[in-house]
Amino acid sequence: MSVQATTPSSAPITLERTVVKSWKAPIFFGIFALVALLAFGVFGREGFSTFRLSTSYDLIQIPDISLPTRATGWIIGILLLALTALSAWIVNQGRKTPLWLTIVFGVLFMVGFLTWTSAGSLLPVPGLLIGAVSLSVPLIFGAMSGVISERSGVINIAIEGQLLAGAFTSAMVASITRQPLLGLVAAMIAGVLVSFILAAFAIKYVVDQIIVGVVLNVLVTGLTGFLYSQVLQENAALLNSPPRFERIPIPGLVSIPIIGPVLFNQTIIVYVMYITVAVVAYALFRTRWGLRTRSVGEHPTAADTVGIKVNMTRFINVSIGGAIAGFGGAYFTLGSVGSFTKEMTAGAGFIALAAVIFGRWDPIRAMLAGLLFGFATNLQSVLGIIGSPLPSEFLLMLPYIVTIFAVAGFVGQSRAPAADGKPYIKA
Repeated sequence: MSVQATTPSSAPITLERTVVKSWKAPIFFGIFALVALLAFGVFGREGFSTFRLSTSYDLIQIPDISLPTRATGWIIGILLLALTALSAWIVNQGRKTPLWLTIVFGVLFMVGFLTWTSAGSLLPVPGLLIGAVSLSVPLIFGAMSGVISERSGVINIAIEGQLLAGAFTSAMVASITRQPLLGLVAAMIAGVLVSFILAAFAIKYVVDQIIVGVVLNVLVTGLTGFLYSQVLQENAALLNSPPRFERIPIPGLVSIPIIGPVLFNQTIIVYVMYITVAVVAYALFRTRWGLRTRSVGEHPTAADTVGIKVNMTRFINVSIGGAIAGFGGAYFTLGSVGSFTKEMTAGAGFIALAAVIFGRWDPIRAMLAGLLFGFATNLQSVLGIIGSPLPSEFLLMLPYIVTIFAVAGFVGQSRAPAADGKPYIKA
């Protein structure tokens, strides 16, 4: 691409601007398209795959859908090759592969995979999606925490510790008081305390942020594990039997086929998650606070020159992120399991961090990434129930395989905030 410029004493000067083309997405699209064509089509399974789309509570009952397994695999494989060609053409034009194309590609590949693996079986789609949303809740809260922290320039590796601290504290406080709402408040305070340590060492004392985050994760894991063994297990009836939030169906919306029971028959924590994502997305790009947050994460020196207190802004944002992550940790004990167990987050904080990267530090994209990883986690359970031909060891690896491929391949060209992980020392 060329741009012409003129000077008073010379002829027009042509300035060349180089367009960087990232072929990562088309290459990964092509690999997955070929895998789909071979696995689902050429070497596909015979028979029919049946998908159940309705529950007995739906206002409108949708009949089950039966698809010929191999023929569907051929069609999916061809469509994926066409999307790969479209992605390559878009990149060749000097543009990025759009998000909608990545979503369509992923959905089609997943339909082909589910059709292949459920040959001769019945796959309950609403149950699969309900479980996916439930498993995504702490991931999305953790991802929102990571987005806020990293947009202000602080790498939040301690999401795992914040989730675990929130889960432990909410279980104990809700068990003692018999008030789950107080458990939520306690979880937020616990998350803030963990983030306070991260902010103090990373911002005030300029310690490496990644090292501080890793140490905090180990500290919280060891501390909660010790207290669980020495305190909670000794008196589980009093300290580790919190009341769980009941599901609150939204009249009318809950009767919508497929998405009704998935999105509108949830606990209050899930509904708060919807609001949190919307508020973070709006505030980050539409308010003065969001502008200041992004400015200290991109160019703290320039932000300082216009009167923004860089380190104070970072400190506040890391604390807000800790409160959100702690709230998400409470879902493990007050919305899902019903009690605290040692290391019950099982790496959810690191998957949430991957969702931040996959989502390119954008709240909406990070939420979608969290839903994807939650879907992959629930998929291993559902496939085991319906008798998938995949080995059980592969099913256990499935969530982490999806995480690796998503971050390494489908994220495309991305750039973290320019000052992310860099301490600011005022001259």
